[in-house]
Amino acid sequence: MISLKNVSFSYDGQENNGLHNVSLEIPKGQCVLLCGESGCGKTTITRLINGLIPHFFSGELSGEISVCGLDVTKTDIADISDYVGSVFQNPRTQFFNTDTDSEIVFGLENRALPQEKLKMCLEKTSRELNLSALRKRNIFELSGGEKQKIAFASVYATESEIFVLDEPSSNLDMGAIEELTDLLQRVKAQGKTIIIAEHRLWYLMDVADRVVYMHGGKILKDMTLTDFQALPESEILAMGLRCRNLSHVKKTAIAPKTSSNELEVQGISVRLGKQTIFQDLSFTAHGGEVIAVVGKNGVGKTTLARVLCGLQKNDSGTVLLQGKALAEKQRRKCSYMVMQDVGHQLFTDSVEAECLLGVKAPDTAAVEKALEWLDLLDFKDRHPLSLSGGQKQRLAVAVSLLCEKELLIFDEPTSGLDLKSMQEVGRLAKELSAQGKILLIITHDYEFIQTICSRVLVLEDGKISDDLSGTMRGTVLEKMKGAGNGTGKK
Repeated sequence: MISLKNVSFSYDGQENNGLHNVSLEIPKGQCVLLCGESGCGKTTITRLINGLIPHFFSGELSGEISVCGLDVTKTDIADISDYVGSVFQNPRTQFFNTDTDSEIVFGLENRALPQEKLKMCLEKTSRELNLSALRKRNIFELSGGEKQKIAFASVYATESEIFVLDEPSSNLDMGAIEELTDLLQRVKAQGKTIIIAEHRLWYLMDVADRVVYMHGGKILKDMTLTDFQALPESEILAMGLRCRNLSHVKKTAIAPKTSSNELEVQGISVRLGKQTIFQDLSFTAHGGEVIAVVGKNGVGKTTLARVLCGLQKNDSGTVLLQGKALAEKQRRKCSYMVMQDVGHQLFTDSVEAECLLGVKAPDTAAVEKALEWLDLLDFKDRHPLSLSGGQKQRLAVAVSLLCEKELLIFDEPTSGLDLKSMQEVGRLAKELSAQGKILLIITHDYEFIQTICSRVLVLEDGKISDDLSGTMRGTVLEKMKGAGNGTGKK
């Protein structure tokens, strides 16, 4: 189905993130996991298969690329899309409609199917993927995980022969990842060929047939899943890979030394349209704690973050800092939020300038230290929007260290990050904790929680249903898998 022979590629204007003499054969019906540290070439291979290289991303390309018997370099990308369906890491980049129903059948509509046929396909896809709660919805009202489901559905509806997925779990909660696993099993049972570039490996251990490990633009290991699972844990860590089994993740986060900084949320209620997101939500947080906020996609985690940062009005209730009630404008002055889609908050023309933006007394030494911590120092003169998704994420986290705000909120800071980058974000979180900052981290990343977070708040049915710390931490995974239904709003 897929053949790459001696393929090399370098992106225009970039020295790294290319491929070097890669050969890969993938037969029909096989599920292949591409893994390796960020920048190893996984995404580049997916772009070769779906035709984005060379038809969208320009650069120097050599070698032979064949997909379903088609020469990718000589075949129009519209023709390639008849065989290959892609789900990108950021689903927003592949949406063309403002409502979910139209998006699901957009690919079919472009094939000029009759309206009645479109409706039949929409109903079939909705039924098989259990999408009734997401039907007839505004795309802009969906959470990141819900958008990912719609992106997958739009590919599933086209009945492509090849499915290419780039970090498909990065925005999904535990329950949604289990649903994704079931969907992949369903597609695999249909005889489809699946290629998944992924950092989170644990959910694919019952799905993948083969594991291709990449480093520096080359394939270093090409193994059966059995051989991959037999590798000792020490070798997995040396390869820079994340865990293969969540039950093996050890709790290493320690109880913090709390500071006098105190955030108190009293009886917050929020409505969006006719939907109640929160009703009488309350909790207290202290400086020095690293607090994870967990809950299902659409339960309202990001809405809570926006309320605390003064970006979203609350209908009732009070937010207090050091015992002083804060209006929305005051919250904005004392808080900083690393957004889930960090492209919305990068404004300057260089990484270094981004770190200095809005800082009254710039400290270039502190900037260099933060960039070095997060492995971004070599990119300080690069335009922020030219960075990879993981690098953008780390840049926004670096800015949070330098902005000298008391309340810091990270929204999915480890989505799409490899082991090394996750650990770097963790070290930065610990540094902020040591400074006595109030730190809330919205996350679905169990590995990150166990190694970094000292406390876990479970958001469920518009309230904090559980506050887990100390000896209660053993129930975190259970709570993350079983936290109640979302409201259907972000």
